[in-house]
Amino acid sequence: MPSAATAAPAPAPCAAPNMVKETLPNGTTWQLCWRMHDKAGLILEKISISSKRYPQPVQVLESIRLAQLNVPYDSGETEYNDLTTYGFGGYSLQTLAGDDCKGGSARVGSDGSEEPERRKVLCVSAEQSGLAYRSREDGDWEHPTVLSKAGHDLVLRSISKVGWYEYVTEYRLHDDGQISARLGATGDLAPDEYLNADRGWPIGKGARDFAAMHYHSAFWRVDFNIAGKGGEQVEQYDTKLDGRGSSTARLKTSRTVIAKEGTFNKVNQRWWRVVSQKSKNEDGHKRSYELVTSADDRYEGHPETKPDVTFTEKNLCEKWATDNAQDPECPAGKRTILDFAKDKSKLTDPVMWVRVGFHHVPRDEDQSPMPLHWQGFDLLPRDFFPMNPLTPAVRASSNGQATEPPGDGAEPSVPAASGEPTQTPTQPTPTPTRPAPSSPTSSPSQSRR
Repeated sequence: MPSAATAAPAPAPCAAPNMVKETLPNGTTWQLCWRMHDKAGLILEKISISSKRYPQPVQVLESIRLAQLNVPYDSGETEYNDLTTYGFGGYSLQTLAGDDCKGGSARVGSDGSEEPERRKVLCVSAEQSGLAYRSREDGDWEHPTVLSKAGHDLVLRSISKVGWYEYVTEYRLHDDGQISARLGATGDLAPDEYLNADRGWPIGKGARDFAAMHYHSAFWRVDFNIAGKGGEQVEQYDTKLDGRGSSTARLKTSRTVIAKEGTFNKVNQRWWRVVSQKSKNEDGHKRSYELVTSADDRYEGHPETKPDVTFTEKNLCEKWATDNAQDPECPAGKRTILDFAKDKSKLTDPVMWVRVGFHHVPRDEDQSPMPLHWQGFDLLPRDFFPMNPLTPAVRASSNGQATEPPGDGAEPSVPAASGEPTQTPTQPTPTPTRPAPSSPTSSPSQSRR
């Protein structure tokens, strides 16, 4: 048996043409597999990350893909399920041309059809994402030391044309570990979907042509498998008013373990995370990723489009958030995420379904071609790393302020919600007051705003 030093490297997760492994300018490396599906379009699998600070690759996601795109029109006369009826792969999947992949690398791959063609269908690029961080050192006011760094994203995108719309499926893998899933819509307004004034918006000269108002209800399916070990736990956090302190309101944050399948909606100061029960960072904290939702218009015409997020036990027969295709081997009756969740099975291998809606009220500027409009969400690393992977060497020792380690696997001292066991708080360490930098114009009477 070979020793650890001579052991063969782990086998590649996929064949070379379907692998992306890119190191961004700040030293973060993302590795993943990609493929095209006739209905889902672009699918990413086996996504892992490493960095200069944390060089050992750690898997983040098992897979992420679109799981449906409902397009109901405000007239109530028309609705499309763009993925299950038409598909984002096959003939809908566009061959990259023009500026589709300017500055990037156009990858050749199968279009996912029954008789697959190999063409340029995936764009891979490294793009600046803006300022990653900035921190000014206290000290010399005239000549301060400023730590400032531009960030970069690994961007993967494909384009699918369904009817008059052209959809851009895009995943942005940031160099700090964040993942952004986005769906962009461009193309043209459908000329056969013009209506009267009460269901459309006047487009062109005067008040003659009214472009139809409609929704885009997009669903994604996310399977985590953190560190390749599975067995994640879903947690919900809620922050509520808890009386008043000496100068402002007191807030209390509670944690609820979501132990069974279910559908959930956002309220003020609520968020979810998916937590590994088998993998910890170097500080002894359980690795997790937090769901961060952004702008969203919920379509309430169907019960299955109302939940913001649904957690279900992994089931290969549960493929589509709505209009779920039924294979001969799969039990009949499971049509939507509501059917998936009503079993209330125990969550031991959770799958997350995220819905983000966009109500398209057309405007003159949507012609022609239509400017891209986006909808999507972010996955934010929470305790996945002990520090920011981009932390500069000069700040390497700035990891917490405790004088003694709190013990292996210490968890946040967040009280559990009713019906859940309460976490034992760790003893807080007094935080030293950090003096403000001296300035010729500062004075003790100045207030912070």
